[in-house]
Amino acid sequence: MKYTQLGRTGLKVGRLVLGTMNFGPQTDEADSHSIMDAALDAGINFFDTANVYGLGENKGRTETIIGNWFAKGGDRRDKVVLATKVYANMAPGGQPAWPNHDKLSALNIRRAVDASLKRLRTDHIDLYQFHHIDRDTPFEEIWQAIDTLIQQGKILYAGSSNFPGYKIAQANETAARRGTLGLVSEQCLYNLAERRAEMEVIPAAREYGLGVIPWSPLHGGVLGGIVKKEVQGGRRASGRAADTLKDPVGRAQVQAYEDLVDKHGLEPGEVALAWLLTRPGVTGPIVGPRTAEQLDSALRAVELELSEELLTGLDEVFPGPGPAPEAFAW
Repeated sequence: MKYTQLGRTGLKVGRLVLGTMNFGPQTDEADSHSIMDAALDAGINFFDTANVYGLGENKGRTETIIGNWFAKGGDRRDKVVLATKVYANMAPGGQPAWPNHDKLSALNIRRAVDASLKRLRTDHIDLYQFHHIDRDTPFEEIWQAIDTLIQQGKILYAGSSNFPGYKIAQANETAARRGTLGLVSEQCLYNLAERRAEMEVIPAAREYGLGVIPWSPLHGGVLGGIVKKEVQGGRRASGRAADTLKDPVGRAQVQAYEDLVDKHGLEPGEVALAWLLTRPGVTGPIVGPRTAEQLDSALRAVELELSEELLTGLDEVFPGPGPAPEAFAW
């Protein structure tokens, strides 16, 4: 595993981030523990989760699975940089949130962090991330709550997720006025097939020293070889991948991608991850392996060197939007 520092901090993390969203809904506890053991053995030290993962009637279940894994000992907690998130309505199923039981008020942040710590069976969270912008709560209030948690030793750093560029700027300018560190990371949707973050989110993150953590690096399976798998009768595509296959334009684009990657003797999913590791400002993509083979594939991507010819070809198949304001102004 290769390591880098998270944004402008001194915190050293691996170039791959273990995503845990499937733990509970799709992967049972025993298999989840095996995946975390394998990831740690491979040198992956950065684990990402959220208080709401488990979803539906089982919100919080994923944090509980991770907490039970930590409780097995063996320096598991000590070796992991643990990231979780706050914002979501934690009421089960589709029930509405009770007042102050979601979003980023100081009251909910205090309540949510204590609940996460209990489920995770730990005394601190290394990176506490805002899962979404809160249009109703001023950053002065948010940072006051975060500063208190840092002073109490309950969290070490704060990050954002799904923030637009202007909110990254607003958050960190407010923190600077308070004399505190502010956001150190931004977790955003970013991959070869979805590059709009290049317009303003990633430039803002780089300007303010935030490490960029892309989620959905294979774009819901679109970049994982879906056309080839369909031809070979493999796992049936679903969600975004299935929608892409139904769209003639999207399917042709993915076919061109797979043909290009095949020409270079490489695997589509590995190239998609390796491409993200070449992008300025990216700390590491989030990967959510369901099997040991998928984990091995992700690890190979860290060692993969993409040629200039291939990088140029990827830009031709999946052109980026270009910088703002040129991308939309003229």
